[in-house]
Amino acid sequence: METLILKPGREKSLLRRHPWIFSGAIKSVTGQLEPGETVKVVTSNGDYIGQCCFNPESSISGRMWTFDNEVINREFFLSKMRIAIILRNNLSLLNSLNTACRIIHAESDGLPGLIVDQYGEYLVVQYLTAGIEKWKTDIISGLIELTGISNIYERSDVDVRKLEGLSERKGLLNGEEPLEKIEILEGGNRFLVDIKNGQKTGFYLDQRENRIKLAEFAKDKSVLNCFCYTGGFTVYALREGAKSVLSIDSSDDAIEIAKENIRINNLDSTRAEWITGDVFKELRLLRDRGVKFDVIVLDPPKFASTSAQVNSAARGYKDINLLAFKLLNPGGTLFTFSCSGGVSQELFQKIVADAALDAGINASIIGYLSQGPDHPIALNFPEGEYLKGLICKT
Repeated sequence: METLILKPGREKSLLRRHPWIFSGAIKSVTGQLEPGETVKVVTSNGDYIGQCCFNPESSISGRMWTFDNEVINREFFLSKMRIAIILRNNLSLLNSLNTACRIIHAESDGLPGLIVDQYGEYLVVQYLTAGIEKWKTDIISGLIELTGISNIYERSDVDVRKLEGLSERKGLLNGEEPLEKIEILEGGNRFLVDIKNGQKTGFYLDQRENRIKLAEFAKDKSVLNCFCYTGGFTVYALREGAKSVLSIDSSDDAIEIAKENIRINNLDSTRAEWITGDVFKELRLLRDRGVKFDVIVLDPPKFASTSAQVNSAARGYKDINLLAFKLLNPGGTLFTFSCSGGVSQELFQKIVADAALDAGINASIIGYLSQGPDHPIALNFPEGEYLKGLICKT
């Protein structure tokens, strides 16, 4: 096995078991390596730290497999995946009312670059790093062995693969080709999911607990759901007795699936309105018309993938939150989210506070929101906490 040697003093984060090694921390690597090869990691003094997958094409050149002296083989990956699946089973995240769940969450489950979401009788996988790509075949066979599910679809059509020197890829890996839309249950609600072409792996599984929370505020209220995608928050609000729900998204296809989700749940479609358009523009039009709402949900896509994009992201978050505060009735409630990894919880709270100030609104935080327990946050990997949310009361 070849060896990655760190520069003096650059082992501190690894001794705290953080799984990333940036290119600037590396003194040298022995041998000629293919991207994704496993190497031994040692300090400048030669002290053993662990083993990582090495990729010279990525700024995160090393991603730790283990801090112990283990053999990296099919059994290693099988063991890691088994532990991740047992965690979800112990939390009863899959049951008669919930048939979809993230069962492997990358670094937070000790498998950097591997995402696996279960949608009923289908597994949707993302291979996001060169290291995990190298073990693709063993991972597929291991998933079938551990879950008993043979239908596996790949959604590695994401920009982050380009940072690893990998091309985007999607398609059937094993089993039967999925239908255009498959049906899942969440909280007893029925949802149609496009695992072939939908956003992320088809559905925002990380928002399950937050949708349940929103329902507590929806009864007899007028609700505005921005960036509604396929209507997750909309369905929960209507199910709980919202007086009306206006849902906005830029995608015609997403809106059509959202309408179908209303229909298959036998909800009153006369209480649902839809707008296909740019949310920023539509919020301004609503403001100019003097329209008000009791509850507003802001669940935008990622505005900042890297730290270099934080300033522009902050402007976008402030703009939509300012508009939302202006659209709230007195005593109204705002559910506002950021899924940008480069925007910290502290920064996001400051942005929302500045938006309230500029809107001339006195608001209080009555709740903090995050991703669900099927998207765990490893204590040694705080970057795993990407979804931040606030419940603000005016």
